[in-house]
Amino acid sequence: MIVAPTKLVCRSVWKLFGSGAEGYLSAHAEPSDDDLKQAGLVGAVRNVGLNVHEGEIFVIMGLSGSGKSTLVRCMSRLIEPTAGEILFNGENLLKANAKRMIEIRRHQMGMVFQHFALLPHLTALGNVAFPLEIQGIDRARREARAAEMIELVGLAGREAFFPRELSGGQQQRVGIARSLAVEPELWFLDEPFSALDPLIRREMQDEFVRLQSVLKKTIVFITHDIDEAIRLADRIAIMKDGAVVQIGTPEEIVMAPANDYVAEFTRNVVKAKVIRVASVMTELPGRPPNGGPDGRWGGDIAAAATIAETAPLFSDTVDTLRVLDDDGAPVGALRRADVVDVMMRS
Repeated sequence: MIVAPTKLVCRSVWKLFGSGAEGYLSAHAEPSDDDLKQAGLVGAVRNVGLNVHEGEIFVIMGLSGSGKSTLVRCMSRLIEPTAGEILFNGENLLKANAKRMIEIRRHQMGMVFQHFALLPHLTALGNVAFPLEIQGIDRARREARAAEMIELVGLAGREAFFPRELSGGQQQRVGIARSLAVEPELWFLDEPFSALDPLIRREMQDEFVRLQSVLKKTIVFITHDIDEAIRLADRIAIMKDGAVVQIGTPEEIVMAPANDYVAEFTRNVVKAKVIRVASVMTELPGRPPNGGPDGRWGGDIAAAATIAETAPLFSDTVDTLRVLDDDGAPVGALRRADVVDVMMRS
C-alpha cells in the first residue's frame, strides 16, 4: 500500500489553560492530570502527536470536553498552543508571524464550523464570494468562482437567496461552498453536521463523500459520533481528556480497540459495515482457481468494499466472489461462509 505524502504533522502539542502555563510546562516535561490540577492548570490538549496524509479524511473524535475542537483550533493557530510543533507542508506554524498565518488561512486553509456563521445581509453568492473579496479578487472573478462552488454543492438556482430563505442543510452547503472558494489545501470541519436533523445530516454526509471523491482534499474532520466517523474516515484519532488514545483505520478501531474507553465507543457498531473484504478473503498466490462448483466466479468485488456490501451478491448459486484490487487485478476469493461468519459476529 502506497502512503501519501504527509500534509500536516503535530508533535508533542500541548494546550494548557491557566496562569503560568508555559513556564510550568517547560519545567515539567509530561505532567499528569493530578499535577496539572495542583498547579491550577487545565490540560485541554496533552502531548498530541499525529500525521495527516495528503488527500485523506482524518477524523478526530471524542466526547464533549475531550479536547478535539481545541486541538483543531491549535492546528490553525486560532488558539495558540502552549508547546509543541505543528508542521504544515514542512513549515512550523508556531514560528510563523501573524501576517504569515493570515496569509496561510486565507489562501491554504478552509474552515467549516457547527454554526453556519453566514452573513445575513449577503446572498448565498455574496457569502461564498466573501473570502475572495477579502483576498482582493475582482468582482467578476470572485462571483464566477462562487457560482461554481454553489453548483458543486448542489445549490444552483439559489445564488440570490438570503440565509433566512434557506433551510439548515442548504445554509450548511453555503458554508461548505464558502470554505472551498479559496481552494484550500487543508480543510478543517468542526462538527459541521451536528446541528442538523438526522435525515438532513445523513444527506450532508452523502454530499460530503461525493465532494471528496471529486476534490480529494486533505481533511481534518471533528465529530463526537462514531457512526459518522466510521462512515467518513480514512483514519480516526480518538481523544480522551485532551490526549489521543488511539489512531487507526475504522476497521482497526472497531476490531482492536486500544482500551475500554475505545471499546465502549465502538460497542454497538455493526462490524459488517466496517470490516473490509481484504481482511476476510482467501489470498490467491498464483493464478486464480475456479470460482464456484461449476468453475465460474459468482461475480467480482473490490478488496476495499465492506462485508455488508457483499452480502446481497451471494445466493444459492453464488458461493464465491472474485476479489479485485484498486487496479482491477484479482487478488483473492471471498467465500459465502466467511461473510456469514462476520455477519453472525455483528
